[in-house]
Amino acid sequence: MEKENHSERHVVIPGEVIMSGDNYLPGEGTEKVGKDIIALRYGLAEEVSKLVKVIPLSGVYRPRRGNVVIGKISNITFNGWLIDIGSPENAFLSVAEYPRFVHKSEIEAEMNIGDMAVAKIKDVNRKAVDLTMRLKGLGRIDEGLIVQVNSNKVPRVIGKEGSMISLIKEETGCNIIVGQNGFVWIKGDNVEKELFARSAIMFITERSFDHGLTEEVKKWFTKEKK
Repeated sequence: MEKENHSERHVVIPGEVIMSGDNYLPGEGTEKVGKDIIALRYGLAEEVSKLVKVIPLSGVYRPRRGNVVIGKISNITFNGWLIDIGSPENAFLSVAEYPRFVHKSEIEAEMNIGDMAVAKIKDVNRKAVDLTMRLKGLGRIDEGLIVQVNSNKVPRVIGKEGSMISLIKEETGCNIIVGQNGFVWIKGDNVEKELFARSAIMFITERSFDHGLTEEVKKWFTKEKK
């Protein structure tokens, strides 16, 4: 007999049976043993269209092609910037992937050591991560607030199909970019709105294990606005 199809994420531990039945397929962080889908790591189990996976809740950020990340300029070379994105691999942004033409003599004037920036991962190889900023919304961060959370809790901050982050934006009036590496950029009309958004994000990460988290966040906003 198959278990009920759960669309809500729930916490599982290694070895736990998440789903059972011939129709389910093992995704990331799982394996199939007989008819059972077994968790291989601690995290949040999720089933979408019969594909079951486990989203880890701890660990180091693992760069993936296509991820939007937020990082700090850690060094400057003759043809680009090294950016710390919190991963074991070095991340590099070449001047060719900057939003506009930069002469090599002007690299430091565009982005200097210590500056924060939003970029997208163009490619990942064994020794390095290649970044790009040649897309809308990417570039140096000049204002706003940066919040750091565990990268494995980013899915909870974003929510299914962006539902949670949309709720935070609506309630706080802030523009928010969530880096897959755990850095969140908040930009509001004033500091009070930015701090309000930060508080909401911290509330979510502290309760990332809870069921019905969206409803809890809605109640939190109602209470805080009073």
